[in-house]
Amino acid sequence: MAIVAIVGRPNVGKSTLFNRLTESRAAIVQETSGVTRDRHYGKADWNGVEFSLIDTGGYVKGSDDIFEGEIRKQVVIALEEANAVIFVVDVETGITDLDESVAKLLRKTKKPTFVVVNKVDNSERINDTYEFYNFGLENVVNISAINGSGTGELLDGLTDALKELDKPLEIDADLPRIAIVGKPNVGKSSFTNALIGEDRNIVTDISGTTRDSIDTRLNMFGFDMVLVDTAGIRKKSKVHEDIEFYSVMRSIRSIESADVCVFMIDAQDGIEKQDLSIFSVIERNKKGIVLLVNKWDLIDKETNTMKEFEDDIRSKIAPFNDVPILFVSALTKQRIHKALEEVVEVFENRIQKIPTSKLNEYMLGVIERFPPPANKGKFVRIKFVTQLPTHSPSFAFFCNLPQYIPDSYKRFLENKLRDKYNLTGVPIRIFFRKK
Repeated sequence: MAIVAIVGRPNVGKSTLFNRLTESRAAIVQETSGVTRDRHYGKADWNGVEFSLIDTGGYVKGSDDIFEGEIRKQVVIALEEANAVIFVVDVETGITDLDESVAKLLRKTKKPTFVVVNKVDNSERINDTYEFYNFGLENVVNISAINGSGTGELLDGLTDALKELDKPLEIDADLPRIAIVGKPNVGKSSFTNALIGEDRNIVTDISGTTRDSIDTRLNMFGFDMVLVDTAGIRKKSKVHEDIEFYSVMRSIRSIESADVCVFMIDAQDGIEKQDLSIFSVIERNKKGIVLLVNKWDLIDKETNTMKEFEDDIRSKIAPFNDVPILFVSALTKQRIHKALEEVVEVFENRIQKIPTSKLNEYMLGVIERFPPPANKGKFVRIKFVTQLPTHSPSFAFFCNLPQYIPDSYKRFLENKLRDKYNLTGVPIRIFFRKK
């Protein structure tokens, strides 16, 4: 799936545009420079073309005097990691020095770039937009992110450009695609080297996706899989790997093209906010997860150290904490083989198909014993359940009043499914439909 990054200086309307394109209110919108302080990642769909959208505003940290340096870093990273770039400017203020410095970077790229002139909410302002053609960038679109005018034209141009980039993968689609993800310096490269460092003769680099990533076929110890765009395989130009934006962009690309994610955290740091951001991206994309606590050899251990560490992780990643957690050392190769076994098992869990007859026999029995709670005197009756033909496990429950089923009962049904069927490491979706 393609990635589109929204870049620009503070307070030009990046978050408002992000909300409109993803049809959400995920970003905080406020008339204060630099108000966006968190990662913003969402999905957008236009005319059957789905793509990921990154609102970069959340990565600009610090006072106004260092905004320019931070924004320049983000534009460089966006140009490296994204398929297309939306450059937002403000018709009210015209071209600023910071806008010009961003445009200078964008002129050097061959990737589709759209100059989006925001706040053009009346015909009088159209005359003020012509100066933005001075950037020398091809696609200039006038919009109002608040009322939505012009966004259709933007999306038409953007999706046409993304269609041109879309090419099929050149690799066996039946093999598990495994991404090794995590924030910088958790040991992703060391883990990759532990897997492929010894017997390079049975490892092949296969250039596949349109984003010039490198997929690596791993066939050893009875495991046959594809490593997706893992750290240390793709050689990138030097960037500041300590900023959150880089690791999130990097992770999103790997996550979206994988079946199972090997999600690594550092035993010395524990699970931090940035780790949880990446975990949520994996979960939202419904990918399988195997969580590895790396550098376990560096931890001073007591009798219950491992259990306490695991309990802490599960509490922080809740409610989806039915995930295999392994304590490994990429350096000493401790439990590396076990990690591969877990990856294969999670992949099998993710692609399993449960026969409809067996599913109904079990779940309708559970529902009969523990029916949904009545709501305003109305009784919900669930008559049938089936697994949907999706890439990750999804289940539809057919009933008379789907609108009256509370989230707590949905979680109850998910737990019952997990009790009966091996769905460890796999996010699942449950839908209620009218019979």
